[in-house]
Amino acid sequence: PSGQNPTTPNTHLEWISKVRVNTHAVLKRAQHVQAQKIPKKQWQAAWLLKAVTCIDLTTLAGDDTPSNVHRLCLKAIQPVRHDLLRAVDMHDKGITTAAVCVYPSRVADAVKSLREANSSLAVASVATGFPAGQTPLETRLQEVRVAVADGATEIDIVINRMLALTGQWEAMYEEIRQFRAACGDAHMKTILAIGELGTFTNVYKASLVAMMAGSDFIKTSTGKESVNATYPVAIVMARAIRDYFLCSGHKVGFKPAGGIRTAQESLVWLALIKEELGKDWLCPTLFRLGASSLLADIERQIYHHVTGQYAAYHELPMA
Repeated sequence: PSGQNPTTPNTHLEWISKVRVNTHAVLKRAQHVQAQKIPKKQWQAAWLLKAVTCIDLTTLAGDDTPSNVHRLCLKAIQPVRHDLLRAVDMHDKGITTAAVCVYPSRVADAVKSLREANSSLAVASVATGFPAGQTPLETRLQEVRVAVADGATEIDIVINRMLALTGQWEAMYEEIRQFRAACGDAHMKTILAIGELGTFTNVYKASLVAMMAGSDFIKTSTGKESVNATYPVAIVMARAIRDYFLCSGHKVGFKPAGGIRTAQESLVWLALIKEELGKDWLCPTLFRLGASSLLADIERQIYHHVTGQYAAYHELPMA
């Protein structure tokens, strides 16, 4: 992504206390978005390839090893089989995922695999005591520095939910500002863990504070909470992004993550972003999908579009 989001002075924080979100209106809007018609045939294939280019292909498992990170990197470089891309005349368009996303201790493995494959794909790392954010501040800051030193160009931080839940917005702002400084030139995505924030009003306030403190993206979830990316929450976050843009002139990106598994869902997410934020946001610099299993379903749908058959009966070989 080009140009980092500059930090807004914390003197602007007082307007956050006045914010209230109309839950009924948000839920109604979410129903409208979900009821929209999804594109068909070649239009669907084109939208699905667009979704692929916005995926942060992710592995965040306790049993991650250099070899499965290596496989993930190769899949990110060639996310859809070459013959399928050729069939839709997209084989020479350089389609890759937007980034690979791993734990800090696996960043060096990902950087090495991509370098050996001659790829300039971005490496994102979760940090700051992911997923709970319940480690001491200095430890969380050090984790960011280590990931950046190992070659991560994007850092997905988690907020301290306790500060949000107790309304300590200034303290939350200060923590995120320190994470921003520790990121250096790396882009910072801030995970709000919306399933643990309680109300839409808290989600909106946390979104604004995160953006004011210099986040380049705001992200719904770690994928480890019981509630992950939902359409109503996305609408609240998108409205916060829009309001921040109208106030500051700076575009902040949006990343839903956790539980996004089907090609169909990815199309709804793209439609939601197009409606709420406009076409400018429909690109990897301002929209990402955090996913580990979504890509396989998208590839199945493209296989079906190309061959008319379902991949369940003609198993897709791994890339």
